[in-house]
Amino acid sequence: MAETQAPEVLVFGSAIIDFICYTPRLPKPGETLHGHRFQTGYGGKGANQCVAAARQGSRTALVAKLGADTFGGDYLRQLIEEKVNVEHVQQLEGQTTGVAQIAVSDGGENNIIIVVGANSQLSSRDVTLAEVLFREAKVLVCQLETPVEATLTALKSFRGVSILNAAPAMENTPRELLRLASIFCVNESEAGLMTQMASIETVEEARTAVGQLIEMGANTVIITLGKLGAVFGSSDSKDVFHHVKAPHVPPEKVVDTTGAGDAFIGALAHNIARYPQNKLEAHIAAACAVASQSVQLPGTQASFPRA
Repeated sequence: MAETQAPEVLVFGSAIIDFICYTPRLPKPGETLHGHRFQTGYGGKGANQCVAAARQGSRTALVAKLGADTFGGDYLRQLIEEKVNVEHVQQLEGQTTGVAQIAVSDGGENNIIIVVGANSQLSSRDVTLAEVLFREAKVLVCQLETPVEATLTALKSFRGVSILNAAPAMENTPRELLRLASIFCVNESEAGLMTQMASIETVEEARTAVGQLIEMGANTVIITLGKLGAVFGSSDSKDVFHHVKAPHVPPEKVVDTTGAGDAFIGALAHNIARYPQNKLEAHIAAACAVASQSVQLPGTQASFPRA
């Protein structure tokens, strides 16, 4: 049976319920706007990336915490429906399931506030409890919506290819996080915060930021640039940077950019696990294609394409 097979992609991270308001534009500070649509969805970077990999065809497993509430029960059923191994997704008494309040403009831009709830209880002990998954999986994916200490333990315990999506960004990211991950992946705003660059809007600026993150201790760095694709480089060839273009999506087809970064990470993990013989550039190109598809549909996990 597929569910008893070793996972190809293991995700250690967050699960959050999304409350999404669609509005003509994003509100200014202190402003109230009329929205024209509301929906709830399943989110959290960890679960998103896990579902994105599962929809591409990987056998996946998630290590995460939910509240012992209606939202948590609904989420657990949803993950099972997406064929994710939920053996180590735990509902905790006295904790609320994490929530995210998301505003999405007609132009596809968004802003997000998260309250992590039960996600704050993910700990190093959960790495020990999921020891078999850590031993068997080919790729590990982590983010920063759960306690950093637990993430460090997860990265230290894994022997395969590890991807750290350092989001939400930390201004003073522990250098150990950069050193432990095989691949360190951030978007342009996260890279800007970490490198203290005023802005990263061009491929050249991204190349500079990749170099800085490598100097800070990262092994391989990928900076995603939305419609411009991604720039990457590695510590073993410090002055060589590669730009991978994303497929062109006409502006009128961009519906919702929420979760596009998670679609990218999930697809990246899937491709590395399934096609280890391919070069990183090919994995990134495939991930850009999946992210480009996701922005053309509303919602987060709902927008992730199936292989």
